[in-house]
Amino acid sequence: MISFKILKKDRDTQARCGLLKTKHFNVTTPNFMPVATQGTVKTISPKELKNLGVEIIVCNTYHLMLRPGSKLIKELGGLHKFMAWDRAILTDSGGFQAYSLSSLKKVSDEGIEFTSHLDGSRHLLNPRTVLQIQEELIPDIAMCLDVFTPYPAPFLEARIAVERTVKWAQELHTVKKKVPLFGIIQGATYKTLRKECTQRLVELNFSGYGIGGLMIGEPSSLTLEMVQEVNSIIPQGKVRYLMGCGYPEDIVDAVALGVDLFDCVLPTRNGRTGMAFTSSGKLIIKASKYARDQRPLDENCRCYTCRNFSRAYLRHLFNAGEVLAGRLVSYHNIHFYIKLMKQIQKSIKKGTFSRFTRRIKKTFNFREHISITNP
Repeated sequence: MISFKILKKDRDTQARCGLLKTKHFNVTTPNFMPVATQGTVKTISPKELKNLGVEIIVCNTYHLMLRPGSKLIKELGGLHKFMAWDRAILTDSGGFQAYSLSSLKKVSDEGIEFTSHLDGSRHLLNPRTVLQIQEELIPDIAMCLDVFTPYPAPFLEARIAVERTVKWAQELHTVKKKVPLFGIIQGATYKTLRKECTQRLVELNFSGYGIGGLMIGEPSSLTLEMVQEVNSIIPQGKVRYLMGCGYPEDIVDAVALGVDLFDCVLPTRNGRTGMAFTSSGKLIIKASKYARDQRPLDENCRCYTCRNFSRAYLRHLFNAGEVLAGRLVSYHNIHFYIKLMKQIQKSIKKGTFSRFTRRIKKTFNFREHISITNP
């Protein structure tokens, strides 16, 4: 139901361009997926997302099963019709949210039992129910239920998480599936566990693989070490998805290690609080120095926000508490991320990816440069 083909590989790194064909849309990779947690990318309409060039989005099983319910969405024609989106959708399993949002939860071999953060009702997520819920949502790609471990995680806790994650994946191996399914690799920051989990999941021959349990506060050097370990085992022809990766400098580092898909709430969450990603780095528009600044957010950007509004106006909107403020900056940020991914694709094809990476890391100097080359 999906296919993935590598079209071009970088000569200096593991970076590659590919084409992921799904039921609803052909997605070019590497690609960034805006997060539509509850069936919407916050403040941005589906039509605007298409105009921005978004090819695939992420929706969340946990939130949609609680409200409005997967059976209702199925009755109304599935998630694509429900939210008026005719391009690709990936649904996360909801395991992370069940773990992190519930004040009362219990993780066992049988699944994740939790209380709803909405009304306190009790629910159980297990591999089959999670798959069933996602099949009722009818996405293009679904994710297996996995066990999340926070950072830092004791080795024993990470070991148990790997065992349960693999066990749950194995339960679905012989089940007839209506949607393409990705396995999720866990193992915290332990190379031996990451390697073992990857090898055991690869044996199950999923359509692709999510790399979970990273981007949660661990040092970037550890993140890249785990990603490199995992990607050295995942077959070349399988999609690799680094879950929750969102800062531009992290994205180019992960692309250099062969990652194909990314998702994060940063473009819209930060946009709503006044942080813009620009070609010159991050910009906090609420700062007083922009009170009389007539320039656009990014002088090198041609998005709707930058073509029409000044920094002074955007700052005024935030100070006045206007909803439009976060909407306009979020729009710009998504434009920035989609443009970034297109530039990455172009640089891989032209053989200039390493040079492009250095420029991005210099612009977004949030952390020390880490050089990544072929192992």
